[in-house]
Amino acid sequence: MGEVPHYHGHRQRLRERFAQNRDIVPDYELLEMILFRSIARGDVKGIAKELIARFGSFAEVVAAPADLLQETKGVGPSIVHDLKLIEQAARRVAHGDIRQRPVLASYAGVVDYCRTAMAFAEREEFRLLFLDKKNGLMGDEVMQRGTVDHTPVYPREIIRRALQLNASAIILVHNHPSGDPTPSRADIEMTREIVALATPLGISVHDHLIVGRNGHVSFRALGLL
Repeated sequence: MGEVPHYHGHRQRLRERFAQNRDIVPDYELLEMILFRSIARGDVKGIAKELIARFGSFAEVVAAPADLLQETKGVGPSIVHDLKLIEQAARRVAHGDIRQRPVLASYAGVVDYCRTAMAFAEREEFRLLFLDKKNGLMGDEVMQRGTVDHTPVYPREIIRRALQLNASAIILVHNHPSGDPTPSRADIEMTREIVALATPLGISVHDHLIVGRNGHVSFRALGLL
C-alpha cells in the first residue's frame, strides 16, 4: 500500500465543518469548496491560498478578471467558469433582494448590492438606480465606464435617461478602484450639477454612493446632499 496523501479525507472534513457552522469558515476554505467542483481530485488548498494572497479576499477573487485569475498556477478555464458563476449568482441574489421592497426601506441592501456589483472592479463605473414614486427600483444601469481613476459623467445624459424612464428619483453610484471611497472635489461638483438639473424637473437625487474595497461613503450621510 502506498502512503496516504496528506489531504486524504480533507474534503469531507471541510464539508462537515461547513455544515456545522457556515459563518466560521475562512475565505480560503470557502474558496476551496468552490474549487472542489472544478477539480475532482487532489489538493486545492494551495490554489485557494494563492488566490486569496494575490487578490485579498473571497469577494475579490470571485470578482477578479478572468485573465488575471489564470495567471495563478493551476487555474484554468473550468475554475474561472465556476468563479464567474458564483459572481453572477451573488449579483442576482443581491439585486433580487432590493427589488422585493421599497429601496429606501432596505438601504443596507442597496449598499450591499452596489458593493457586490462594483466595489472590486478594476476600472471606475458610474451607475444609476432609477426609482418610482414609492421608491421601488425601476432600473439599474451602468451609464459610463472609465479608467482606474476617472469616469466621464454627463449630467444632461443622466437627466435625459431618468425622464425617459419616468423616474421620480435616482441614486448615483460609482466605485473607486483604489479602495478609498472618499469623494473628490470633482465628485462633489458633479453631484451638485446633477441635483441642479434634476430638481426643477421634479426628479429627486436621493443619494450618491461611492463604493470601494475599504467601505462606502454616502453623500447624504456626509451632508453633501
